[in-house]
Amino acid sequence: MNKNCFFSFSYGSSILPSCKKVLDYDSESNSSTTVVFNSINSTNTAVVAIYNRLIGDNGYGSRISTLFGVSADDFRTSGSYGADDRRGLSMYGASPNNTDLFNPFAQLYSGIERANLCIKFIPESQLYTNGTAAEQTIMRRYLGEALALRAQFYYELIRNWGDVPQRFKSAAYEDSLYPPNANRDETYDVIIEDLKTAAELVPWRTEIPEYGSYRFTKGAIKALRARIALARGGYSLRTETKLMERRSDYLKYYQIAFDECQEIIANPTQHDINPVFENVFKTLHGTRMDSQHELMFEVAAFGGNSNTDSKLGYYNGLRFNSSSDYGQGGGGMVAVPTYFYEFDKRDLRRDVTIGVFEINANSKKIINTLNNMSDAKFRKSWTAFNKNSTSQTFAVNWPMIRFSDVLLMFAEADNEINPQPSAAAIAALKKVQDRAYGGTTPAGLSIPTTKGPFFDAIVKERLLEFGGEGVRKYDLIRWNLINSKFQETRTKLADLIAGTGAYTNVPEVVYTKESNYNLSPSSDEVASMDLFGGTANVVLYQPAPSTPPAGYTSSSNIKNWRKSLTTENQLTSKFLLVLLSISSRTRKNFSLIQIRC
Repeated sequence: MNKNCFFSFSYGSSILPSCKKVLDYDSESNSSTTVVFNSINSTNTAVVAIYNRLIGDNGYGSRISTLFGVSADDFRTSGSYGADDRRGLSMYGASPNNTDLFNPFAQLYSGIERANLCIKFIPESQLYTNGTAAEQTIMRRYLGEALALRAQFYYELIRNWGDVPQRFKSAAYEDSLYPPNANRDETYDVIIEDLKTAAELVPWRTEIPEYGSYRFTKGAIKALRARIALARGGYSLRTETKLMERRSDYLKYYQIAFDECQEIIANPTQHDINPVFENVFKTLHGTRMDSQHELMFEVAAFGGNSNTDSKLGYYNGLRFNSSSDYGQGGGGMVAVPTYFYEFDKRDLRRDVTIGVFEINANSKKIINTLNNMSDAKFRKSWTAFNKNSTSQTFAVNWPMIRFSDVLLMFAEADNEINPQPSAAAIAALKKVQDRAYGGTTPAGLSIPTTKGPFFDAIVKERLLEFGGEGVRKYDLIRWNLINSKFQETRTKLADLIAGTGAYTNVPEVVYTKESNYNLSPSSDEVASMDLFGGTANVVLYQPAPSTPPAGYTSSSNIKNWRKSLTTENQLTSKFLLVLLSISSRTRKNFSLIQIRC
C-alpha cells in the first residue's frame, strides 16, 4: 500500500510516527518526513524525542533504574515479595500480569521506533547529502546519536528479557508487525557495529560543549560499546540449551572493550575521574561539581511530571521522615546487611553509597538499624526541594556511564585477553581505589598481579564502586557468578546474624541520640552521629556494653544493630529465603522473567 509517513510533534519534544494514505490531508500538527529532515532544528527535535524515551516512570526515571537492576549482593527492594508489584521485578519472580514489567518494555521499543525513523530519513535528507559542510556535519552527528540510542534501548531489553524481537526498520516499513524473538548475539553484533559507526559520526565532548553529559558524545558512545561488548563476550542464559554459556569467540569482544576504553583513557582532557566521589552524585542533583566530566552520559530529568522527570531521591535514596523540614523522601531500596561490612572502614564510598542514618521527624539524623539502611547516592536534601510540595519528582538525573567504569572495564578486559594484568590495568584499578580513600590507597591494601586474584579484585571493586547504580546484578550475570555470590552472601548473612567469623565484633545494639543534620560531606556526617563509644568507625566494629551507659538509657537511645536481623523484623530472613531459592529459579530465568514476546 502506498503510504506517506508524517511526524506528530507534541509537548516535550516528543514525536510519534503516524502513517496516512497519500490522499489524506496534512494537518498543521503533523510534519512530513521531507519537512522534518530538511530542517536542522526539526531534525534535532526528532532526535531529542528519542532521548525522551529514556526518562520518566517507565524509564530510568524510576522503574528501569530502581527496580530492574536491584537484588544482588548490594541492595534489594524494601518490603516483602509480591509477584504483581515492584518487588516481583526486583526479586526475580514477576508475574506476566505485572504492569511494571510490560510498560518499560513498551517504552524501550517506542524509543527504538523513533530511532529507526531518524536512522532511515536522516541519510535520505537533502541536508545530509547536499547540504553545506557544516550542515552535513550536524546531520551526521544526529544520525550517530540515533544509532547510539537505539543500541542503548536494545542493550536494556536484552539484559532483562534475553532474546527479544529484532526490528531495525520502522514498523511502517516492516512486512510483519510481530517479528519473532531474535538471537541476542545477532542483535548485539548489529548494535556493536552501529556504535562503531556512531563513534565516527559524533565528536568528542569538547567539540560540542552544548551537549554537556546529557547527550551522547564520542567518549560516551565508545564506553557504551565497551559495555555491550563485555556483555556479548560474557555469559548469558541461552534459549536453546537453557544453560548459562558464553561463546567460544568471547575474547574478540573483550578486545573491543579494551580498545575502546584504551582510547578514552588516552584522552584525559575529555573525561577523567572526579577526585571527590561524592561530588559525582551531587552533580546529578543540579549543582555541577564534575569539571573532570566523569559523568560521561546521564539521563536528564526535568518538568515535574511522570513522563520527563524522575522519582530518584523520592522513591529511593536517603530516607527522610515526611514530618521533617525536608518532607518525605527515600527508603525504597535497602542495603543487604552484609554490604556495609564489604567496605574497608576507611573507604569514603561507604557513607555516600549506604544510608547509615535517616532523617527523623525532628529533622535530626539518627542511625538506622542494620537491616534498614537505604541507598544514599540520591538525596532529597541535595535538591532544590520544597517542603510544602507534594511532588514526587526532583529533577535528579540518572548516571548512565561514568569514567570510573571505563577504567574498570579496561582493567578487566586487559586481564582477560592477557596471561596476567598489565601495568596499565593495575594502574587503572589503582586510580579508582585511590579516589575511594581520598587520594591514596592505605598501605597494606595491595593490588594482585596475577590473573585470577586480579579478576577477583575487579569483582570486588565494582561491587564497592557502583552500589545502587543498577550495575551489580548484570555484572554477576555476565560473569556467571550470580549463583555463587548469592550462596556466599547467604553464608555471610548467617554468620552476621550469629555474630561469628568475620562478624564476631559486630555489636548487637548501639547506644545513640539524634544529632544535627549538617549537610556536610557524607563521611563527616556519619562520623558526627551521636554514638556512645566514639565514631561509627569504632562503635560499629566492636561489641557494645551489655548495659546501657548513663545518658543512653531511654528505649529511644537503644538501636538494634546486629540484633535487628533476628528480633526487630523478618525482612532479612525473608531475603535469605529468596537467596536460598534463587539458584533454582534462575536456572530457568536469570535476568528477570524471560517472557516470550
